[in-house]
Amino acid sequence: MTTDGTNGRELALSVLLAVTKEGEYSHIALSAVLEKYQYLTKRERSFVTRLSQGTLERMIELDYIINRFSKIKTDKMKPVICCILRMGVYQLKYMDAVPVSAACNESVRLAEKKGFRNLKGFVNGVLRNIGRNLDTITYPDEKENPLYAWSIRYSLPEWMLAQWSRDYGMEKAKSIAESFYRERRTSIRINRMKTEPEQLKRILGQKGIKAERVSFKEDPDFDYAMYLSGYDYLSSISEFEQGYFTVQDVSSMFVTHIANPKEGDYVIDVCSAPGGKSLHAAEWMRGSGTVEARDLTDYKVDLIEQNIRRCGAENIFAKKQDARILKEGSVGKADAVFADLPCSGLGTLAKKPDIRFRMTEEMEKELVLLQREILSVVRQYVKPGGVLIFSTCTMDRMENDENTAWFLNENPQFSLEVKRQFFPDEGEYDGFYIAKFRREQEKA
Repeated sequence: MTTDGTNGRELALSVLLAVTKEGEYSHIALSAVLEKYQYLTKRERSFVTRLSQGTLERMIELDYIINRFSKIKTDKMKPVICCILRMGVYQLKYMDAVPVSAACNESVRLAEKKGFRNLKGFVNGVLRNIGRNLDTITYPDEKENPLYAWSIRYSLPEWMLAQWSRDYGMEKAKSIAESFYRERRTSIRINRMKTEPEQLKRILGQKGIKAERVSFKEDPDFDYAMYLSGYDYLSSISEFEQGYFTVQDVSSMFVTHIANPKEGDYVIDVCSAPGGKSLHAAEWMRGSGTVEARDLTDYKVDLIEQNIRRCGAENIFAKKQDARILKEGSVGKADAVFADLPCSGLGTLAKKPDIRFRMTEEMEKELVLLQREILSVVRQYVKPGGVLIFSTCTMDRMENDENTAWFLNENPQFSLEVKRQFFPDEGEYDGFYIAKFRREQEKA
């Protein structure tokens, strides 16, 4: 219970309503709540996070269950009541430490507190009925209609599963869907301008924080990433505040790894926020050269600047710039251009569960065109002999392979050097795509 009388379930409800009713991104809504109530214990923070994120990622299944026991279907319910029921069912099915009585009683109290005293009986009746029959609920037959069955079981829209099945086969689609529910540790990139992996591992270990090195057999030089576990929250770790490491998905670290900028290079990152790849490049060049980290809004530029200050990097600056608009002064100047472009984000569902019901096929097609528009502009910044790194955090071939083929067809002065697709079922990282193009040298 917080000092203002708010409990963990109420905080989780506020996150759910911010996402489902007001359209806020789940990671932003959750961060805002945890920031406001910083004095919560580690256990309380974990409860709020688990309940809110878990309810969001299982929402299609939760609605399926509720609709089997309620005469009023979820799409006809008042948003507050619907979210309370979803939270209640999530506790019944996925939180073994929560007794059935607590899940039901606390949901009823929450409904009353939120002004729905007249619906207390409804909430109580639906949840009690589900609690009594939870083990006997039947699910769609996987053999009869696998995509629909997986949609309910893994709480994913059928069109996403159909897309992955079409691109990679049915078994791979199922494996990807399952992977979003595996426990994932926090991945960090060590700032080698300030420390070394083993040194940081030893320092964190003294604080009870477990750090495990990340390695790839095919990339022995990839030796600057670790997985963290056993900590409360990041800002409580002094080494994070001092810029010894940056939280970054392992797959996205390969943007700089594959680009391999040289000391003294000029790098432009056209969609940089929050700045992980830009800072990686600045550190990779050992503080030499220049990294220009651009993004569209003041808010995103401020995020980049916060991370620059935290890491103490001096060879990088942030700038507000629309990637769709050509900056004449940059034409032909960059040794490397990073274009981690707006995409469907389907590779990040483990971290951003609300993408499941936020993204649509039509939006994805629009993003393909936006990526092409941006690539047509930013490729002009690459100097002869320089590289363009195109990346997305998705597995969709329409956004990835097809746009790579389109780019090569439209820009014969570029050649493809590296193409790599990361899948979320192959490790503790996002689904992520990288293509490295090199612009040919000018002929003498």
